[in-house]
Amino acid sequence: MIDLLKALTGFAGCAVAALLSATAAGAQDPGLDAWRGIYAVFSHPRCANCHVEDDRPRWSGAHYGRTRVHDMNVQRGADGLGNPGMRCTTCHQEQNAAQRHGPPGAPAWHLAPAEMVWWQKSSKEICEQVKDPARNGNRTLDEIALHVRDDDLVSWGWQPGTGREPAPGSAEETYQLLRQWSAAGAPCPAD
Repeated sequence: MIDLLKALTGFAGCAVAALLSATAAGAQDPGLDAWRGIYAVFSHPRCANCHVEDDRPRWSGAHYGRTRVHDMNVQRGADGLGNPGMRCTTCHQEQNAAQRHGPPGAPAWHLAPAEMVWWQKSSKEICEQVKDPARNGNRTLDEIALHVRDDDLVSWGWQPGTGREPAPGSAEETYQLLRQWSAAGAPCPAD
């Protein structure tokens, strides 16, 4: 009987330790669970390709084979809409081109502001950036959620055209994840 009690106590101790470890890792944290879904969207090529630090959008994703800098020396320009003579809207119209891998399109096609870098950033780095008004367009978390749900260019990420993998989920689902994350205190992962 004593051996059985020792075994059960040992098992209970292991179960508690596993639960505490899972909680510490965020497995039981609704805020971190929501953030993981948000990060899957924000780090996806449909989003991150234009959230770059070096003024050069990327072409990446399963349909590209390898990641590369946008051809034709495309660059951000002072206003994010491209350089004079090579504006983003020269090729990127209001809608996706009909042909496979033709220029994608959405209203006001442009790069994200330079302070909103997601390209090759960790979950923690993107999380901290999203919460920082100096690096998120001076938006509240509610305004970010609405921006993700309602902005036509952002919505393009879920409707990228023939041959391109869309961002995970939908604009509405990402909006709901942002609301859940915010309501849970907007926690960021430890690393």
